[in-house]
Amino acid sequence: MKNTAAAIIIAISLLAGAFIVSKAYNYKFKTKNTVSVLGSSQHDFTADLIVWSATFTRTSTDLKDAYASLKSDEKAVKSYLQSKNISDKEMIFSSIVIDKQYNYTYDQNGRQTGTTFIGYQLKQTVKIESKNLDGVEKISREITELLQSGIELSSQEPLYYYTKLSDLKINLLAKASADAYNRATTIAKNANSQLGNLRKATMGVFQITGQYSNEDYSYGGAFNTTSKSKTASITVRLEYELN
Repeated sequence: MKNTAAAIIIAISLLAGAFIVSKAYNYKFKTKNTVSVLGSSQHDFTADLIVWSATFTRTSTDLKDAYASLKSDEKAVKSYLQSKNISDKEMIFSSIVIDKQYNYTYDQNGRQTGTTFIGYQLKQTVKIESKNLDGVEKISREITELLQSGIELSSQEPLYYYTKLSDLKINLLAKASADAYNRATTIAKNANSQLGNLRKATMGVFQITGQYSNEDYSYGGAFNTTSKSKTASITVRLEYELN
């Protein structure tokens, strides 16, 4: 009798343990209903920094003459920019690049038959970084006036940047997150449910495109530098439990 009672007790204990483990497993791995939403925000803004550069060139068979001419051009370019209210701190003159120039001769079969040295070409670039957008834009259009003084100069298109991107990005993230939460709340309400805990949050790519342009968004994030007026946008995906 004692052996039978002990066996019954052990069996009951095993069944109770199995029942408890089963309940715990089901509780832990119970599938929860969720809702995943995409929130977005965008902001139009104007660049506050302009970067513009121009390259001036001298060519001569005598390296010293070419160098002296280029240094004279540098002084003339600097003086011109100063006359347009560009400070020395806003100007950056690059080091001089020297290239040997050659003429090549070819036979009737297109094979090179000879090389003739024709001189040294020296190049130097001046770059301006300024918050005076209107002033630098005007300089970029009018600096070809220096061509009249014999300076071989090539002007580049201005590039436009914004110095407060970090603050802008944080603000956009906050708005995109709020937009996603509002969407999730609306879905839950209309589905006769309640929004539960946040399970997952994923930030999308930060994009900067030109206003009124047809630029495509990039997988890695577009970063427009050619437009003064820009649009920044970002997305946030949130996943909530539904109670």
